[in-house]
Amino acid sequence: MRILSVTPIRVGAGELARRRDRYRRLAPPGVELVLEEVGEDAPEQFATPDDIAASTASVTAALAAAPDGDLACRMPDCVLDPAVPVEPDGAAVPTVGMLRLSAAHLVASGRTFGAVTRNHAIGEALARRVEEYGYGPWFAGVIVLDLAFDAIPDTGRWNGAVRAALDGFAARGVTAVINGCSAVDTDAPHPVELVDPAALALRLLAAGARP
Repeated sequence: MRILSVTPIRVGAGELARRRDRYRRLAPPGVELVLEEVGEDAPEQFATPDDIAASTASVTAALAAAPDGDLACRMPDCVLDPAVPVEPDGAAVPTVGMLRLSAAHLVASGRTFGAVTRNHAIGEALARRVEEYGYGPWFAGVIVLDLAFDAIPDTGRWNGAVRAALDGFAARGVTAVINGCSAVDTDAPHPVELVDPAALALRLLAAGARP
């Protein structure tokens, strides 16, 4: 199974290499994810709703321009699922979303779930996506971590902030929380499951692959 992905923001060579290495570690046997940088029109980070809109346009254009080749699917490197259609679009090579796959799995398992995000703009966009997919009744909302952009590659800093959020969800009886950044290695031991959406999406896609 070969999957094409593009970053949602402009990244340097070092960050692109880190993300590619992360996907190599996460990919189940038989799955190859090819990650490319999105292009110059994309923002450098998600700080505002306008940044997210610009990213969505850039990711959509980049994925549409890529040849189908031997791809099984396209999956943006972003938990906000840019370019992922809410309804079937008839594409020969589908564009799938890690948020949609992760949320659908949790809902199908009968679990309510929450999410954590770096800032309010991302949190609001993620909540809208969950509603668009029809999973609102199972969604326990977003807790914003209020972290700077440079916390993304800092595993210790990110996961330290996450633990307090998980405590809050646990007090409400929520047992699963989606980590609202696809580029973070999750390492926050806690009774509440912190779901890495990239890792879960790849496992689900591998499980559903045709023999």
